[in-house]
Amino acid sequence: MSTAIVTGASRGLGRALARGLARRGWSLVIDARDSTALDQAHEELWQLLPPGAHVVAVAGDVTDREHRHALAGAAYALGGLDLLVCNAGTLGPSPLPALADLPLDAARELFEVYPIAGLGLVQETIGMLRAANDGGRVVFISSDASVEPYPGWGGYGAAKAATDQLAAVLAAEEPSLRVWAVDPGDLRTAMHQAAFPDEDISDRPEPDTVVPQLIALVESRRPSGRIRIADLTGVGA
Repeated sequence: MSTAIVTGASRGLGRALARGLARRGWSLVIDARDSTALDQAHEELWQLLPPGAHVVAVAGDVTDREHRHALAGAAYALGGLDLLVCNAGTLGPSPLPALADLPLDAARELFEVYPIAGLGLVQETIGMLRAANDGGRVVFISSDASVEPYPGWGGYGAAKAATDQLAAVLAAEEPSLRVWAVDPGDLRTAMHQAAFPDEDISDRPEPDTVVPQLIALVESRRPSGRIRIADLTGVGA
């Protein structure tokens, strides 16, 4: 039975991915800052799990060291860890400000949530990932803002770019693991709406639409690297 930690699993892509993994029989450790929304996700996932699989919900903030330790402990109690998905996130100020106007405290928060918390989760779970059957997997949810200079996206994009580099170096240092920085594309999520508060984003695809490609990726032997979901065709063993 495979086990995954999925952060930011109370809504959006994290919840959609957790649903997909549950249907595939994965045991799950999920988190979110909103305990009420997390409880709702937990109840939904319990209904999807086959016999023998488990889901554990741990409310908290990934920037908190003790919370990261609790997530790792929950995975250990389930028997180990095969997949770490660093999906929890924040947009920063909305509407998005130019770099000249970006509050430094907001910039610090973006880096704490993305590369710092991601590294912290890796450090908490690296032993279990190294011991996983067929090698552990790590997914950092990335963005095209990490490689494209979109006005207003400087703080968010810089934090995501740092996370991309973290993923690349981790892959070089841990060749037994598969480490991917995954750009899912624009999706119809609350965070995306906050980035464009005055726009109708109903033309963006729902998060569930990219879950099949994500699951095919994490269950494959595809080499580590930065990946756009839009480019994932024929992801296989």
